[in-house]
Amino acid sequence: MFKHWFIAFKQGIIARFNAINNDAVRRNILQTLPFWIASALTGLVAVLFARLFDWAEHMVLWLAGMQWWILFITCPLFFWLSWWIVNKFSPGARGSGIPQVMAAVELSNPRDNEKVGYLLGLRIMVVKIFSSILMVLGGGAIGREGPTIQIAGSIFKFVNDITPDSWPKVPRKNMVITGAAAGLAAAFNTPLGGIVFAVEELAKNHFKFFRTPLFAAVIISGLAAQALLGPYLYLGYPTVTGTSWYIFFPIMLTAALAGIAGAGMGSSILKISRWKKTLNKRGKLYFLLGVALIMATLGAFVTVSALGPGKEIMNDLLFTHTKTAEWYLPFVRFMGPVLSFTAGGAGGIFAPSLAAGATLGGTISYWMGFADANANLMILAGMVGFLTGITRSPFTSAILVLEMTDRHSVIFHLMLAALISNLTAMIIDRKSLYDQLKEEYIEEAKHYEEPVNGFKNFQKKSPQENSLPD
Repeated sequence: MFKHWFIAFKQGIIARFNAINNDAVRRNILQTLPFWIASALTGLVAVLFARLFDWAEHMVLWLAGMQWWILFITCPLFFWLSWWIVNKFSPGARGSGIPQVMAAVELSNPRDNEKVGYLLGLRIMVVKIFSSILMVLGGGAIGREGPTIQIAGSIFKFVNDITPDSWPKVPRKNMVITGAAAGLAAAFNTPLGGIVFAVEELAKNHFKFFRTPLFAAVIISGLAAQALLGPYLYLGYPTVTGTSWYIFFPIMLTAALAGIAGAGMGSSILKISRWKKTLNKRGKLYFLLGVALIMATLGAFVTVSALGPGKEIMNDLLFTHTKTAEWYLPFVRFMGPVLSFTAGGAGGIFAPSLAAGATLGGTISYWMGFADANANLMILAGMVGFLTGITRSPFTSAILVLEMTDRHSVIFHLMLAALISNLTAMIIDRKSLYDQLKEEYIEEAKHYEEPVNGFKNFQKKSPQENSLPD
């Protein structure tokens, strides 16, 4: 019965489409449909991933609350599993996911098109989800936003690949960029942030050629996510009314320090990752176990807030009367993402960067004697500044924090923080973490051949060239 109904429905759709006499309209429909389908799928997968991620985050906190020694079992076990699944099935799925999407955009050209499969695809998506969840279960200080962007890019690439050849083809580069924007919008519920991220970080001069599909993808993926989660703000509505007239000067100081700290985190991740490449297989395993034991020690004996992405820290600072964190928390939230990111599994750095910036802003506001609205604004400035230091995407950072909190009245404060932090971050490194990782992923992808039976396969190069970081 259902089969007959489906056939009749399909034939009816085809008949109505064939009845359209305008060739331009028919072409636009066929070009737009893949964007719509991929956007809806992105919203659904993003919600599923978010639910699993939140469950894993609560599970590790529950385990830590039972007995402190449990962390010394679960952290090494899940860190190793997170690394193993990536190393075994898909090295391109490790880490954040944003540098991979940036590399995929650059490789989306006739000469290197087949290399994109190392960075985006359904296999990548599955490995990314499982590895990220395992890393969180191990107490890793990672986020889900970067992975969601790579997952979304993979969905859009897959839809683009299966689009019938008889349809007018959409350039893969446009699909990947649009997927990344849709993924960020669905992850944070920040549609403007997704668009600005695509323009500032990915699209560069190509935005004018696909702006309508980009807007539509962000809207559809966001609506799909909201259909399941409902309308929500990532952080809520912190009080920022009644701030002092001179708050701009402390904001500039906070942003400068946060920009330096964010760039320092990125530089530390790069140095450790490159040092790891000099280790043999056993040395890398020892490093992984050592990192996991350090995270277990921080969670068991220093503070459980060292574990996970840090969203609870941001909520506590913004929505309670305690506007400062313990003096050591900024250092702990700096160390956690560095250790977790370099362990070799999957996991993003967006949310941990925001949490680290929030603790820094809260600490500086406490030293200056600020409270309530002034302190909240300093915390938000720290978040924008730290994220800018990592990404070097000042407009994206400011818009993301603005949309997370719906505090449009302080847009100039946040943009000032983004500008200052972007300038001071160059003291540490002129290039962002993502830009430098992107170059490494491009080199790796050039040694890649299409997988056989779902496993990775590389061309025969010299041993040094085939030594991929894990």
